[in-house]
Amino acid sequence: MGGEGILLLQPGKHEFPFSFQLPSEPLVTSFSGKYGSIQYCVRAVLERPQAPDQSIKRELQVVSHIDVNTPALLTPVLKTQEKMVGCWFFTSGPVSLSAKIERKGYCNGEAIPIYAEIENCSSRLIVPKAAIFQTQTYLASGKTKTVRLMVAHVRGNHIASGSTDTWNGKTLKIPPVTPSILDCCIIRVDYSLAVYIHIPGAKKLMLELPLVIGTVPYNGFGSRNSSIASQFFMDMSWLTLTLPEQPEAPPNYADVVSEEEFSRHVPPYPQPPNCEGESCCPMFACIQEFRFQPPPLYSEVDPHPSDVEETQPVSFIL
Repeated sequence: MGGEGILLLQPGKHEFPFSFQLPSEPLVTSFSGKYGSIQYCVRAVLERPQAPDQSIKRELQVVSHIDVNTPALLTPVLKTQEKMVGCWFFTSGPVSLSAKIERKGYCNGEAIPIYAEIENCSSRLIVPKAAIFQTQTYLASGKTKTVRLMVAHVRGNHIASGSTDTWNGKTLKIPPVTPSILDCCIIRVDYSLAVYIHIPGAKKLMLELPLVIGTVPYNGFGSRNSSIASQFFMDMSWLTLTLPEQPEAPPNYADVVSEEEFSRHVPPYPQPPNCEGESCCPMFACIQEFRFQPPPLYSEVDPHPSDVEETQPVSFIL
């Protein structure tokens, strides 16, 4: 060891481990494009007395995390558009397109299910396609430059005149790309999913659905919670049922039990003993009449009200 702050190294190979803390403020994701780049470097300098300094530089990759599980990125995206094929009075009919994706945020390596409906009312043979586009925007000295690149694409089947086609979750896989850069004032990287129709002899019909490529993958909790909540509300729908304001009267006895069923299930009364007098006959007739007499009809109004209401004292124990 020489003077203060000077380390004398002997001939040979020497290694010095070191570490440092990145700034606490958010850092923009590393990026390299056609008209600009965002780079982070680590530089080491060896100062030698009476000799030129030696330095070496290594690039450091920084990734700013984007969580696709936020509510804004879990919202479905849907668009619809129609185009009339032809010009002036020589039109051959419209072509309509509807496209939807389940959410706005995805990560590298994920497959995007695409839902689309195509209707061809024109006289031409059309082809539906889909592609992921990366748009690079450079801002400097009040000027703007834009670069648009196709990073992935998929193609559907031909659709004849007067026919329709449906994409029920046709997948398009995201290749390894730079995550979206949305918070930089000089370079911006956006993504979009374009669902379009190639029409011979006419401009293509295109729908662009915005995409955000994040770094924290989708965990599925949002959709599961929503499905559980919807099931809960469906199961609790019985609470909305209300009882009638007034009770309904019971059914008539004759409507419920017919005379034939009554005679089949109820054994007949034993025959009365022979009597010569008239004293027993009226009694048996009364019993028979009471036996087959249906119960009285239900009524909430007393048919024989009393003139004076009887009241009873009520006492409370405190």
